[in-house]
Order: sequence, then C-alpha cells, then structure tokens
Amino acid sequence: MISNKWAKLIKSLHLKKHRKAEQLFFVEGEKAVLELLQSDWPVVALFATDSFLNQHTALCQRAALLQNCSAAELEKVGSFSSNDAALAVVKIPQWHFTPPAPTDWVLVLDSINDPGNLGTIIRIADWYGIRHILCSEDTADAFNPKVIAAAKGSFLRVQLHYQPLLPLLQAANRPVYGAYLGGESVHQLGLPQSGGYIVLGNEANGISDAVGRHVSRKITIPAFGQAESLNVGIACAIICDNLRRLGGA
Repeated sequence: MISNKWAKLIKSLHLKKHRKAEQLFFVEGEKAVLELLQSDWPVVALFATDSFLNQHTALCQRAALLQNCSAAELEKVGSFSSNDAALAVVKIPQWHFTPPAPTDWVLVLDSINDPGNLGTIIRIADWYGIRHILCSEDTADAFNPKVIAAAKGSFLRVQLHYQPLLPLLQAANRPVYGAYLGGESVHQLGLPQSGGYIVLGNEANGISDAVGRHVSRKITIPAFGQAESLNVGIACAIICDNLRRLGGA
C-alpha cells in the first residue's frame, strides 16, 4: 500500500517546482523501471505490484524503500492511465558539463517547449550515441513525467544540461550547425571533422536571433512535397542520421 505521505509526495512531483524543491522525480511502467533498476541511479523508493516483485525480486532490493501496492494505486498517483507494474521515486542527478571531445556531437536545444518532443530527442540522441544535450533555461524540464515517458530508458544514458546558451556558443571552438528551413542540404554536407554542436530551435519560432548569430553553418532538410515544416523530433533524427553517415560513426 502507498501511504498518504508518499502518495502526496509523488503527486507533487508532477510539478516542476516540487521536483526542484525535493530534488526528486518518478519513473513508471515496467520497462522503464526495469532499466532504472539495472542502472546505478539511486532509487529512493519503489512501489510495485506483487506480480512485478515476484518476477524481479533481486533487482527490487536496490531500492532504499520497497513497498507492494495495487495497480489502481499506481495509476492514482502516477501519470499513466494504466500501470500494473511499478513506480520508482528517484534522486535527480547533478551533472557538470565539460567540453566534449573533438569527435563528439552535442545537441543544443533553444527553447524546446513540448515535453513529448524533448523526450523523443533524448531517445534519438541515445540511438545515435550522443551523450550530452545543452538546453536553454526555458526548455522543458528533463524530469517532467511526459519527458521520461517519451524518452523510455534513454534518460538514463543522456545527460541534459540547463544553462545560458550564448556564453557557451560564443566560446565554441568547433562547428555550430543550426537547423533552418533554408541552408546547406544535410544530404550533401562536406564535414571537415566528425563532431560539433547541432542547434535545434523552438517548435513555433525556430532558432532565436541571439543564438543564430553564433551558428557557423546553417543546414536544412530538403523538402520534396508541400508540408510547411517538420516536427523538431523528426528533424533531429534526420539531421543526426545524415551527420553520422557523412562524418563517420
């Protein structure tokens, strides 16, 4: 059973201000919780159904607090409409961004607002071996339940760093590629090296003028039809795939 104290805490973690104050977030659903338990992330509390506990007894012992509960309780405190497995309360990690190796790609997000888009971008970064994402301070919170759900287990392997983008880009000593509706085709880029920054802009307004002044190369995904634009997550995947293909894996 989930006590009133824990139920109140978990419900509060739906909101960014409480996640920030408590330095906690939650992960829910069988696959995501299993990936979490197989990692070295500190699990403060685990609430799980008897079925989940019986199948994964050893892994569940990693949690500092372990309690069995019903699926109905998980659904009441979490964000999923259906969850017959588990929910974990986790400490928010503290990451420090250091300049990447010359061959590394780093994503830079300029005011990405939609949690679903952010979660998708995290998953794409994981697929293409990108370990760091730099986020403007007004980008969606990485530990929003919708972000965690969309990222699947990829949030465990990709570090997000929230900081002012301008000082970092001003000091960049490597290419800064910006995704625009007009620019060099990603199909035909000649890359002098296999790493750099990839800037993706706001869903409605694109890359801001201030950030855009530090973009050294504007790139675009050529269109062959009449659609006005692409979803930022889809654009991210296409750009990453082409840069990996042209620049070497």
